[in-house]
Amino acid sequence: MTAPKFTTLGCRLNAYETEAMKELAGQAELANAVVVNTCAVTAEAVRKARQEIRKLRRENPDARLIVTGCAAQTEPGTFSAMAEVDAVIGNTEKMTAETWTGLAAEFLGETETVQVDDIMSVTETAGHLIDGFGTRSRAYVQVQNGCDHRCTFCIIPYGRGNSRSVPAGVVVDQIKRLLDRGYNEVVLTGVDLTSWGADLPMTPKLGDLVMRILKLVPDLPRLRISSIDSIEVDENLMQAIATEPRLMPHLHLSLQHGDDLILKRMKRRHLRDDAIRFAEDARRLRPDMTFGADIIAGFPTETEEAFENSLKLVEDCHLTWLHVFPYSPRPGTPAARMPQVDGRAIKSRAAQLRKAGDARVAQHLTKQLGRTHRVLLENPRMGRTEQFTEVIFGTDQPEGQIVTAKIAGHSDRQLVA
Repeated sequence: MTAPKFTTLGCRLNAYETEAMKELAGQAELANAVVVNTCAVTAEAVRKARQEIRKLRRENPDARLIVTGCAAQTEPGTFSAMAEVDAVIGNTEKMTAETWTGLAAEFLGETETVQVDDIMSVTETAGHLIDGFGTRSRAYVQVQNGCDHRCTFCIIPYGRGNSRSVPAGVVVDQIKRLLDRGYNEVVLTGVDLTSWGADLPMTPKLGDLVMRILKLVPDLPRLRISSIDSIEVDENLMQAIATEPRLMPHLHLSLQHGDDLILKRMKRRHLRDDAIRFAEDARRLRPDMTFGADIIAGFPTETEEAFENSLKLVEDCHLTWLHVFPYSPRPGTPAARMPQVDGRAIKSRAAQLRKAGDARVAQHLTKQLGRTHRVLLENPRMGRTEQFTEVIFGTDQPEGQIVTAKIAGHSDRQLVA
């Protein structure tokens, strides 16, 4: 019996769910199968998913090929029509034992399977299925899934459904077990992390969860939070930033643009000054804070002036780690029906943003020379600072441990200890 192979495309949450699917498929004794967990964040992501499916079929001609994930949820017909595909499974279905038991039984026959139900009817998330995943040093814990907002460029709510939160007690218990297994850092993940708690009794906020974790798991060396929407940050999270050294000084901001008119057309809930104010407040409370950010280049109707506002935001918010997305229309979203920007202009603007990001990285690395950092080792020769900067070592270090290191130099994107 050949164990199923899994391929993950897209975000950390997909990777988390792949780990859960491996357990469920193993329990169901599913054999001789290839599972592709897809992403739908851009049209390019869907194209890559189709390309990966064709490649995997060539490499595994006799295996059953199962497609799941966000692209399968939003475009089941696209994948069920592919000759290479034997089954299409939705985002809810992929997290249930019954689905995998059924697949294992059905694969004794020859029937094609499409199981994709209405994700908007789902009211719970399956964050309790596994105790995180990651390297030997860092574990990722899903605390939230879905999104209640409807940004005009985004297809993800239709792949993930509405926002659902994992109760705080479940999260704390998971983290305690991860600590017992030797993890020194935990990262809280979700689709719209700062909406955590809105569907729970008493509607707690993300800051409440962070404070509760730090209080009830006092031996946890490092807690990190992934991408956040700065306009939703609550007082307790700001308090944690100011007072809790175990909360890492690195925030990834979902900014998307730096021009107010474009932000309104995106249906974002913040304006340019809101983003700048938040960044200033966070750096005032935690001077060593670094920021990553998502920025879209070439959103429909984006003029050169509007683009310049995005470019200036890199400096105005002191952004360091940029994720630049050249805009691509997603069918079914309002932005796809807006006047589009020329593709060559989109490519040029994305390149300018990346160049600005590279300059900020160079500034950040230069500032670290001669400084001492506490570095969490991901492998014997590489670890990350509290600000999530990679550090390279010339000799082997204890993997999974936190070591103190003085910075002697840097390359393009890494520090050298």
